[in-house]
Amino acid sequence: MEKSIHTVLGCIQPEKLGFTQCHEHLLLSKGESYRQNPVLWMDDVEASIKEAAAYGSLGGSALVEAQPAGCGRMSGGLKEISARTGVHIVASTGFHKMQFYTKGHWIGNTDRDRLAGFFVEELTQGMYIGTEQASPFENGASAGQAGIGAKVYRTGACAGMIKTALDSCGLEGVYKELFEAAAAAQKETGAPMMVHIEPGSSPMELVSFLEKRGVSPGRVYFCHMDRACGDWEVFRQVLACGVSLEFDTVGRFLYHSDEEELELIKKVLAEGEDQLLLSLDTTRARLKSYCKDAVGLTYILENFLPMMRREGILPIQLRKIFVENPGRILAW
Repeated sequence: MEKSIHTVLGCIQPEKLGFTQCHEHLLLSKGESYRQNPVLWMDDVEASIKEAAAYGSLGGSALVEAQPAGCGRMSGGLKEISARTGVHIVASTGFHKMQFYTKGHWIGNTDRDRLAGFFVEELTQGMYIGTEQASPFENGASAGQAGIGAKVYRTGACAGMIKTALDSCGLEGVYKELFEAAAAAQKETGAPMMVHIEPGSSPMELVSFLEKRGVSPGRVYFCHMDRACGDWEVFRQVLACGVSLEFDTVGRFLYHSDEEELELIKKVLAEGEDQLLLSLDTTRARLKSYCKDAVGLTYILENFLPMMRREGILPIQLRKIFVENPGRILAW
């Protein structure tokens, strides 16, 4: 069967994807994430359209929206942004760190099989709305039956990605069940999986866990390791397994300079050009349409890409990072 990339407006062929940033946040409702950190709130669709339009005007063709269900994802707004700007958006099902969900949230109290079914439905039939406050399994219904006359209902926009999060506690407690569900959904659908890597966690432990459950490392990319992991040997081990790395500490000077980010990028490229993705991991404080002093969604295109060229990163390598690698990894 021919592979395609599943966007909020439907499927496209990989060669239509174009320049892609593989971990962004364009919309996020005001909820538990905001209570944890006020920059995790950007719910103005018009402002986010302005941001995406600027990105598109400079050659940005697509992006991955990394917010999953139950913690502020605004799937209807993502569909509107894509329709009005022409930027392809790949949305996420899956789960985030538990701190971003309200206490007692259904995502931490649902068994593996039902969670896996929920993830598969969001990937193949449409994402749910209303999952911050209400469960898609209310009244004993399956996810497919939920929402008829209830608070939770399904939209016509499908997710195209399984977002997961490896917290510092590792595969303990609820996280083991959540990763079991994500692995089962990945194996059933073939959809790509992104993993938020938290400092102090063990990426290689997760690689082994996923492989034992039939998840191909080539379908997985680890996010944030450029700021979450300081051990180059761990980077080498992850790359050797076939997992891709998505770096997003670009223009994030709290962590390190862009020059330091470039040095790390060069080291990864020396190991192999087919396993690197780049993005910005935007928040309210990093989007110009919300904060006038922000770097903006266009920062890579306007600032970092010229730096990469000046540092000797070749056009063929840039095409791999921003076009070919996303096109291959996101297609299923």
